[in-house]
Amino acid sequence: MTQDLITTGTVVAAVAAGLVAGVMLAFSTSVMPALRRRPAAEGVAAMQTMNAAILNPLFGILFGGSALLCAALAVTAPFTTDEAHAVWRGIGAALYVAGTFGLTMGVNVPMNEALDEADPAGGATAELWRRYLRRWTAWNNVRTVAGTAASALLIVSLS
Repeated sequence: MTQDLITTGTVVAAVAAGLVAGVMLAFSTSVMPALRRRPAAEGVAAMQTMNAAILNPLFGILFGGSALLCAALAVTAPFTTDEAHAVWRGIGAALYVAGTFGLTMGVNVPMNEALDEADPAGGATAELWRRYLRRWTAWNNVRTVAGTAASALLIVSLS
């Protein structure tokens, strides 16, 4: 019974981490480059709209639920070392919690909140937007790699 729960949880966590990493990859490879090509006021206004739109139940369940599930897998992994690949499961789960969820909450969300306070038509918007684009995208790339690696390690732990 316990093994079935661990296996099911690992499969769900691997899929969820992969989906979240995919959303982040889409931002790094298309959304942010497209916004970079727009005037600062348009880019800021569009990002403010996206910041509000992503706060929805489906993404919340996917993003937050996978963090909770990965936290449980990471915490229980040391107690299941007799099982094959518990170490990979623990590392993958911890990587998602710290590298995807943690960075989002500690770095990207505060940047989004600061951007949401900006007036898109304001005089300092161009400089704020330039700094935001560079820093937000760089950290988003880290989150993308972390989520992808977490998903891969969780998958490896199932073999």
